[in-house]
Amino acid sequence: MKETLTSLKKRSGKVVALLKKAYPNAACSLDFGTPHQLLVSTILSAQCTDERVNAVTPGLFKKYKSPEDFAKAVLMDLEENIRSTGFFRNKAKAIKESSKILVEKYDGKMPQTIQELTLLPGVGRKTASVVLGTAFGIAEGIVVDTHVTRLSHRLGFTGAIDAVKIETDLMKIIAKKDWIILSHLMIDHGRAVCKARKPDCGHCPVAKFCPSAGKV
Repeated sequence: MKETLTSLKKRSGKVVALLKKAYPNAACSLDFGTPHQLLVSTILSAQCTDERVNAVTPGLFKKYKSPEDFAKAVLMDLEENIRSTGFFRNKAKAIKESSKILVEKYDGKMPQTIQELTLLPGVGRKTASVVLGTAFGIAEGIVVDTHVTRLSHRLGFTGAIDAVKIETDLMKIIAKKDWIILSHLMIDHGRAVCKARKPDCGHCPVAKFCPSAGKV
């Protein structure tokens, strides 16, 4: 029997509350000092670990201190600086071009709507939501990465595969005040307990509210 929307909302609320208790320090794991640095770091994090990105960005941000610096960067030099993050040519082009638009259209400042951010090269809904939520505390969407996708499926919050549809399903059942923290909680839980290959259901704080507990 399919779970009702009302039941999903209640169950998801209990799950989020328990995850908050389990991971009280849940936060973005990318290191940054400004909204633009967060944008750059998030672009670099595609198909790359946050640890690798955090190893690259201190030197990168020391060399390129502002959107203006990135906009003026020699593309080949920028590529070399971020090579170890993978897909470095596409990422370097996206960083340079998006920085150029920020300088020319927004006076170097970060726009604060998902519509404006997703018009920047290399910026999709996920990246835009990371920047808005983490840098500005603005909840316009829910960040959906591999951890959020996996946990949302196991928890029975969605059956969708497409990230945009998963986000839509989550936004229907998760209280808006928790949209920003949700991805951080799920990422922490996915890394610590609900791992892809072997989830530790015996030590899961939300097992009693998870239809997949002990079945994966």
